[in-house]
Amino acid sequence: MPHFRPRPGGVIFHDVAALTDKLFPVVEAMQKHFSTGSGTYYSDSIFFLSVAMHQIMPKEILQIIQLDLDLKYKTNIRELFQEFDNFLPGAVIGIAKEMLPNPTTRVGGPPLNGLPGFNSGVMLLSLEAMRQATLHTACWSPPTCSNWPASTTSTGHLGDQDFFTMISMEHPELFHVLSCTWNRQLCTWWRDHGYSDVFEAYFHCEGHVKIYHGNCNTPIPDA
Repeated sequence: MPHFRPRPGGVIFHDVAALTDKLFPVVEAMQKHFSTGSGTYYSDSIFFLSVAMHQIMPKEILQIIQLDLDLKYKTNIRELFQEFDNFLPGAVIGIAKEMLPNPTTRVGGPPLNGLPGFNSGVMLLSLEAMRQATLHTACWSPPTCSNWPASTTSTGHLGDQDFFTMISMEHPELFHVLSCTWNRQLCTWWRDHGYSDVFEAYFHCEGHVKIYHGNCNTPIPDA
């Protein structure tokens, strides 16, 4: 099967197995630091697709929006593309904050003073900027990856979103932070499993919701 197959209307279908084979040598150095081991959910290279998208997509593709499947759109997706216009110089990725609790340190703590990390269910990737940004490339090079265990207190296990969270600690300028209304996460499991005292600090989201994210298999409201 070819890497992609054109379809009427400009849609391209990619062969996941072929993409994964192409991704592995690019993301191998970081993968062991951001998954919990072989055979686990986030251990496959495909969960690092966003990190290397600029390398494996055709050069004529300048911007991509990467989306999870468990989403419901309440507005035209073209409005999300307009967020690219709000990127500051140096920004390469648009992504919203994580809305699930992990209050172990300031990293993982709730807004406003904490750093809750990112959720990769909705991402804007400026492939052109990623190809040109030497800082972005350096952040995930093998030498940098090999130094992470010494410079951080723990490794991640959620694929690309843990990677982006780690990078943002030192280089927040690489990221355009999307409003929670573009990735309104609905999972409430943690509220009933030990985090009820801090849950609302993460879960609160003001504004008209544009995209619902039914993470943790949470039902998405019809309204």
